[in-house]
Amino acid sequence: MRILLFTGKGGVGKSTVAAATAAQAAARGLRTLVLSTDAAHSLADAFGVQVGSEPTLISANLHVQQVDAQRRFEESWSDIQRYLLSVLDVAGVDPVAAEELTVIPGAEEVLALLELRLHALSGGWDVIVVDCAPTAETLRLLALPEALGWYMERVFPFERKVVKALKPVLTRAAGVPMPQDTVFDAVERLHAELDEVRRLLSGPDASVRIVMTPETVVLAEARRSFTTLSLFGYRVDGVVVNRIFPAGSGDPWREGWVAAQSKVLTEVDQSFSGLTRWRSTYRAAEPVGVPALHTLADEVYADSDPLAPPLGDGPLRLSRTSAGAVLTLELPNVDRSDVDLARHGDDLVVTVGAYRRLLTLPPGLSRHAVRGARVVDGALQVRFEEVGK
Repeated sequence: MRILLFTGKGGVGKSTVAAATAAQAAARGLRTLVLSTDAAHSLADAFGVQVGSEPTLISANLHVQQVDAQRRFEESWSDIQRYLLSVLDVAGVDPVAAEELTVIPGAEEVLALLELRLHALSGGWDVIVVDCAPTAETLRLLALPEALGWYMERVFPFERKVVKALKPVLTRAAGVPMPQDTVFDAVERLHAELDEVRRLLSGPDASVRIVMTPETVVLAEARRSFTTLSLFGYRVDGVVVNRIFPAGSGDPWREGWVAAQSKVLTEVDQSFSGLTRWRSTYRAAEPVGVPALHTLADEVYADSDPLAPPLGDGPLRLSRTSAGAVLTLELPNVDRSDVDLARHGDDLVVTVGAYRRLLTLPPGLSRHAVRGARVVDGALQVRFEEVGK
């Protein structure tokens, strides 16, 4: 099963390109599902049909779903939310305000990914295309499972034992209700499901595709997205540059745009030189409906296979040496000054810009010390040697 995630800055045509890719896959006879985890759903507009919260068949082999994030939120967060509301009630917080305080910003979009997990496990699809939220939300969404995993492994077991042992004392002393086992169980269940989503999306059959327009600001965000997605271990398999003005119109205004876009396109080739780069020209009318979207996909992808699995072993690799090991993490478009590196016990903390990843080192490296680090050709290389050698 092939999983493709489409992301990009808002307004670049991400949903249209995702829908077009799904339409082409279905035309090849593949059982295809395209779903949106973006709260501002646009898939129904792209296909020109009514789409519900369950997979809707709109043409042969093609189903569309706009995930009901609120329903998924209620299913996965309700036990935790009820406990938080009880705490806020004791604290005297207004019920309406308490309801808002117990909703984590972006949680609905994150929990919408659980729908992807269910579809992937069902075995009912050959291709799943995901129309993600705009870039910033997508990056937060994809970083959460691993961050939550660190908390669950290092802090949560201890915290659960403490609360269980001191529950009677804490309840009497503080007057605040302590969480029941159902709350802890709900958190553990949510973590397990999100961790499975992370494994699916960072696996060999999944990749992210960045959609952009040839504008300087959009290119800058796409470059950062490529770096950050790699930081968190997700494969980026290509870039779709959308809405390119065709040359030769004779209109000075349009030719000015052609010249400006040409400069950005050169920078795109330099920034994403190791990736496939597809181009889509600006059309007189927006493609709406399966036939128009299929035509768009044929023009964009031409003779290439948009469903080809990503090459290589992924952004994170570990190779053994005679003295220890070298951990390599692909960080395109960065140099050494952009990266901050620290070691805390069994965790390697890698910070790039505003994003930080806690890499839990394999057990075999626990007796090794970091002996050096460098950034070579867009990849962070960390050298480990066994202590005493």
